[in-house]
Amino acid sequence: MAPGCLCGFRPGVGGAHARGGALTRHPSHSMFPHGGWVCGLSRRLLTPGGRALPAGAAQGVRRPLSSAPHAPQICIVGSGPAGFYTAQHLLKHHPQARVDIYEKLPVPFGLVRFGVAPDHPEVKNVINTFTQTALSERCGFFGNVTVGGDVTLEELQSAYHAVVLSYGAEEKRELGIPGEELPGVYSARDFVGWYNGLPDNRHLCPDLSSDTAVILGQGNVAVDIARILLSPLELLRRTDVTRTALDSLTHSRVRRVWLVGRRGPLQVAFTIKELREMLHLPGTRPRLDPSDFQGLEDITKDLPRPRKRLTELLVKSALREPGEKDAAHWAQAERQWGLRFLRSPQAVLSSEDGGRAAGVRLSVTRLEGAGEAAVAFPTGRVEDIPCGLIFSSIGYRSLPISPALPFLARQGVIANSMGRVQESPGLYCSGWVKRGPTGVITTTMADSFDTAQAVLEDINSGVLSCSDPRAGAAAVRDLLLLRGVRPVSFSDWEKIDAAETARGVAVGKPREKILDPEEMLRLVRP
Repeated sequence: MAPGCLCGFRPGVGGAHARGGALTRHPSHSMFPHGGWVCGLSRRLLTPGGRALPAGAAQGVRRPLSSAPHAPQICIVGSGPAGFYTAQHLLKHHPQARVDIYEKLPVPFGLVRFGVAPDHPEVKNVINTFTQTALSERCGFFGNVTVGGDVTLEELQSAYHAVVLSYGAEEKRELGIPGEELPGVYSARDFVGWYNGLPDNRHLCPDLSSDTAVILGQGNVAVDIARILLSPLELLRRTDVTRTALDSLTHSRVRRVWLVGRRGPLQVAFTIKELREMLHLPGTRPRLDPSDFQGLEDITKDLPRPRKRLTELLVKSALREPGEKDAAHWAQAERQWGLRFLRSPQAVLSSEDGGRAAGVRLSVTRLEGAGEAAVAFPTGRVEDIPCGLIFSSIGYRSLPISPALPFLARQGVIANSMGRVQESPGLYCSGWVKRGPTGVITTTMADSFDTAQAVLEDINSGVLSCSDPRAGAAAVRDLLLLRGVRPVSFSDWEKIDAAETARGVAVGKPREKILDPEEMLRLVRP
């Protein structure tokens, strides 16, 4: 997920823009209620058509500190963790830099909002830090703006000294096997987006009438899906899972979930935190085949610490008798989950009438090599698992937003060196579109700081010249106005946030997410 993300996912106003020497766009990143120009002689606020606004119209609007004549104008495409961490580092370490964040959705935060599981609210606390960044007088937010559609990458490059692409990985990877188009087969990205309120997935309506679900993949996203499918409803009702998803999960018949991986226990991609949650999930017990873990105790001492701790817990859970508490808990469990190793999807099996998925055929594999470098090869044997619900959780990929972008299609990333886009001075990237859809939020933070530092180094060394003025957001805002696009400001987002929070409080939840972008826009533009 996230993204991404599933991933994954891009957005005020700054700088001065001369118009006939008389009018300049007001430099505030907080959008004025009427758009607004400032008269160079009287400094009165004017509408785009030149009409003076009433006295006091700008009262209450946050005014930024004035910037240097040629302060670096930087824009970031994508308002997920990569975008905000990049902005945070730039603003902290360059006192004159102005940063604008562009986001295609009306709401910010990307995979923190749409990828983090609803029962992991502590992970979403990073939104508080991102909000402080967005409220900086040198930071702006343009929501509801699609880069590559409403405005081109080339137009952004003309308006800014530097452009950082941080838009994540929002396309799902296909299995490439027969039957994956059958009803009952879903991508992990779509399912996570559905229960997390991603507008694109609000109409998914997954069929949860099967007692057995198979998840193809053994990463954290796969474990998240298994946990959501098996969690007691009283736990989910206290989260920000969408009302639509909660209604569907209330009627779910899923009682068994298998997580399938093409490699072995030493190559699982989930982390120990997620494993612990599954082992202690109320009303649920694990099914781990002891034969999968024989001999692993002898080699754990040589593993890197995170892998060692994870493997030790897997081995302990599979080979040793459970404690009295766990034994009592598992004996009463009505639901179960398990791990299947050395299995690669070969085909989705259809029902007799061919109308939906009825199972999955797996190719039994063997490993060559060791550790993370181990590669799975088919043995020629197959195994079928009957099930009516299948999730593909094999990762995401990024897409290019401009034909001119040096993009490595096979890897799904932008060709770059330390965040500097190849042969594209002034163009940078961070996050999943830079390194691929791997790691957790802290990984993205470090990666984004590295890219931001590259931008700062290029400014300080003169490689990135800021000697010529750039109009920044003022120029982009003009283009959007001509094209009938009305961006959403961060203060607009705060209205949406307040509405969601109020709706959540009314039903005992932290928030009730609004799923329809048009409804979001109506809240800020009555």
